[in-house]
Amino acid sequence: MSLEDIKFMNMALKLAEKRKGYTHPNPTVGAVIVKDGKVIGKGYHLKAGMPHGEREAIRDAKSKGYELTGSTMYVTLEPCCHYGRTPPCTEAIIEEGISRVVVATLDPNPLVAGKGIEILKNKGIEVEVGVLEREAKRLNEDFFTYITQNRPFIHLKIAQTLDGKIATKTGSSKWITSEKSRKYVHLLRREATAILVGKNTVLCDNPSLTVRDIKTEKQPIRVIIDKNLDIPTSFNIFYPDAPVFLIAEETVDKNKIKEREKLKNVKVITLPLNKEGKFSLRDIQQVLYNEGVVHLLVEGGKGVFTEFIKENLWDKISLFVAPKFIGEDGIDVIGNLGVLDINDAKTFSITRFKKIGDDILFEIYRESDV
Repeated sequence: MSLEDIKFMNMALKLAEKRKGYTHPNPTVGAVIVKDGKVIGKGYHLKAGMPHGEREAIRDAKSKGYELTGSTMYVTLEPCCHYGRTPPCTEAIIEEGISRVVVATLDPNPLVAGKGIEILKNKGIEVEVGVLEREAKRLNEDFFTYITQNRPFIHLKIAQTLDGKIATKTGSSKWITSEKSRKYVHLLRREATAILVGKNTVLCDNPSLTVRDIKTEKQPIRVIIDKNLDIPTSFNIFYPDAPVFLIAEETVDKNKIKEREKLKNVKVITLPLNKEGKFSLRDIQQVLYNEGVVHLLVEGGKGVFTEFIKENLWDKISLFVAPKFIGEDGIDVIGNLGVLDINDAKTFSITRFKKIGDDILFEIYRESDV
């Protein structure tokens, strides 16, 4: 791996990052074409159904009059080799006479999964794989989970005080964190396919659960766990500016379902309750996977966070900690996990932390191999 390879792959990763969250259910991919040490073409995948990053980079180079024969392509994910909504990128690479392809990481999709690399090599193209692989996998961590585990990537967003509280005993929580942190949360929302909260969070805060204050091209689906459909239709989540999925129990009043589904962008999904009178999170994640949710951002509240952590059904936590105390009568961020011995405490890896305004953001992963 040369310094030049690292330099140009970094450029491709930055291109891919521009479209993070916009390409679901596809991965975000960036590509750079270099000839004689000079960048002649750049591209990224705009959204599902549109040309992939490789073809966009080729188009960019050709529109400027460059000849691609003998050039090198840097791409953040293995080029596809199958027909879907778009033709294979391997065909375009071969047709244009590109002589070397540097790939950050293999595509986990079984339709590709090394086959794209093999096709290129069989055509005499030099291929190198693994340049900035960790960074490329992290960029598409949601896509990798969606493909390999057949479920959404589950990302918990928690805002708490230094003493681990998410609200006062009266339910007051606006605002625990700084304005800069709240703006950062809108970036996380933009990257998500859907946002999930429980009924109590909606009743207490009346949130909109949309991307605001930053530029966006789409809104995430709002998923609300409301087993009896108790949330009044006058609440902000029912504004038609983004889709809404309501998770309700199978025996809920059918008139309530009809009333809500008359509203624009609202869908009621009914599921059975378990013996504890709760929904199975695995049932919810399966429904959302079937609906094409690649990245699920979970924003609370306490009961919802507790269940996801208790079941180890999460991949990442973005934990915003504000320099405030509420005290023992505040609402804890996590409820009972059944931990009686310190050796049984749930322990995770803090991958990164940084200061945002007056707050500290911790990025925590359940698994550290990505």
